[in-house]
Amino acid sequence: MEGSERVHEGKVALVTGGSQGIGRGVALTMARRGAAVVVHGLTEDYVDETVELIRDAGGTATGSFGAIDEEQTSTDAVTRAIEEYGRLDHLVTAAGIQRYGDAVDTPISTWDEVFGVNVRGVFLAARAALPHIRPHRGTVTLISSVQATATQNNVVAYTASKGALNAMCRAMAVDEAAHGVRVNSIAPGSVDTPMLRASAAQWSDGTVEGVEQTIANWGTAHALGRVARPDEIGEAVSFLASDAAGFITGSELRVDGGLLARLAAPLSSRD
Repeated sequence: MEGSERVHEGKVALVTGGSQGIGRGVALTMARRGAAVVVHGLTEDYVDETVELIRDAGGTATGSFGAIDEEQTSTDAVTRAIEEYGRLDHLVTAAGIQRYGDAVDTPISTWDEVFGVNVRGVFLAARAALPHIRPHRGTVTLISSVQATATQNNVVAYTASKGALNAMCRAMAVDEAAHGVRVNSIAPGSVDTPMLRASAAQWSDGTVEGVEQTIANWGTAHALGRVARPDEIGEAVSFLASDAAGFITGSELRVDGGLLARLAAPLSSRD
């Protein structure tokens, strides 16, 4: 993987899970707003693809890849930022997986897999990044989920992991305030990502038309009548990382199109 040849004098952001889905939307948005971005993903091919998208749009980016639940992966990603750009201002943790099952039929190995990526991976990334973020009084933003608050059925591991992220956010916000670092979480509703489309394929006939119809149906649960785009989550992350959000820390920002605001049994319309 080739490193960036450009010298960046502005802010630097590391986005884990930045090679696809919400993370890619975050990486593209932060780069468009002037940050140099270290895109982290599981595999080199998707990382390179996202880095090229950023560079083609005139932004500054480099990449790293590896399993986020392994300590060396986060260490390498942070080292990449320091070697390429000389600093690190923002960490966004967007890597995540979803698995189906209740408390009886979820294998222990699946529980460990979900918590490994969704919780341990966030902890390891924060642990590696914060010593470099503190001198710049930067930010950490965790991508959580509305399912930390209200859950579907048969996603016990995923829901529990996102609840843990919100608790971790509060703890880190309190601890890092002494260093001038702000820590927040974002709770998206349904977002049009490869993970959502994989889920839609499981709950439809698997055809392109079936997946599109399922996603459209899921969109109707949101008051705005649709699922989100990844860049819309990226805009929320960019706001929380900006000086405009200078007094916001320890908060959960819902970006859910009104999903949790509306009761599940709407009244019938009247003429």
